Amino acid sequence: MPKSLLIALKDLTLAFRDVGGLLLMLLAPFALTVGIGLVTGRFSGDSSTGLSQIPVVLVNNDDGDLGRVLVETFASADLADLLEPKTVTDEAAARAAIDADEAAAAVIVPAGFSTAIFEAVADAPSIELVLNPERPVSAGVVQSIVESLLSRIEVGRVSGQVAVEQLLQTGRITPDQAEAIGREFGEQQAGTAGSAITIRRVDVSGRAAEAFDVLTIIAPGFALMFLMFTVTNAGRTIIQERLNGTLPRLLAAPIGAGEVLGGKLLGIFLIGVAQVAILILANGALFGVDWGEPVAVIALVLASAAGAAGWGALLAALAQSPAQISGLGSALMLIFGILGGSLGNQIALPDMLLPVAWLTPNYWGIQGFAALGTGASLAEIAPDLGALLAMAAALFGVAIVAFRRRGLV
Repeated sequence: MPKSLLIALKDLTLAFRDVGGLLLMLLAPFALTVGIGLVTGRFSGDSSTGLSQIPVVLVNNDDGDLGRVLVETFASADLADLLEPKTVTDEAAARAAIDADEAAAAVIVPAGFSTAIFEAVADAPSIELVLNPERPVSAGVVQSIVESLLSRIEVGRVSGQVAVEQLLQTGRITPDQAEAIGREFGEQQAGTAGSAITIRRVDVSGRAAEAFDVLTIIAPGFALMFLMFTVTNAGRTIIQERLNGTLPRLLAAPIGAGEVLGGKLLGIFLIGVAQVAILILANGALFGVDWGEPVAVIALVLASAAGAAGWGALLAALAQSPAQISGLGSALMLIFGILGGSLGNQIALPDMLLPVAWLTPNYWGIQGFAALGTGASLAEIAPDLGALLAMAAALFGVAIVAFRRRGLV
């Protein structure tokens, strides 16, 4: 057996002998998963997702067709099971409903919105979306619906402009007729925009698909958040062994420095794989979570562990002491949990911080597991796997260079 693998297996064995470490590796994320699952209704039997009858407050100050279409869309039969819209005339009342946690979101359509869109007015008033940070998932659903509707309206507006320009160029209409025809075309598009939002769950065979299981997001989210603690704690052993004199004695043995470093880094990776795999299997066995295609699940577990282990290796290469790496690891666990979506989606974050989420293994891992939970294949999560593996390769590469320059091995 390769010596580097023996070193890795030794570190893996020691990690699972640490009772305190096991509590944070396995029990803490599992307990949080169960708690959030109870809150979202996953175990109640009444709702498989907890997403139903989302309260939405609508304020329509527009006297044109677009404001009417938006209100009708939210009240449509297609969204009846998902949304519970309420129309008010006072913007202050809508905001108060958000502050009192009585609604997930408020949609405010300004006066003159339809006219501004149809006539392409510069500095046109825009729809205001007020989101409740206490209900990030529900608020995200409302935001997606509004954005989808606005996208459909914008496509209709641009199509109308192109159609009028072509009619003018061919001489079929006169410039005096252009404005009236463009407005009529836009109103027709607005009348059909409401059909842009429909909810239909189907699988690849065309049969009604199983309801989305919220645990396919919650369980991996917490597993990946605590994975950051696990891999940084594993990396801490490299510095601890150097201070205790264990690492120099190991290097004095008939084994190359590269094998020692490779074994230590492989150990960090294997510990991460073991933690995520155990939590995924436990949620599947105890709560019946369907993770999807087994090969895709295995690939995503390995890639997620690799991405997280890369960060653990980098911290181990840069930290000056075991205490420092422990502090940095805890901070990284919380920061990545917030930015990467382990503690809810990122709609409440400033826009400038959203791209930073792409640097976290949490973001790509949660996306991949959520996709598998809805029936995605290995090919469909290839971008998530690619991002995680690229992250791992870059971080391990930098860590190896840092280890050698500092003479740790």
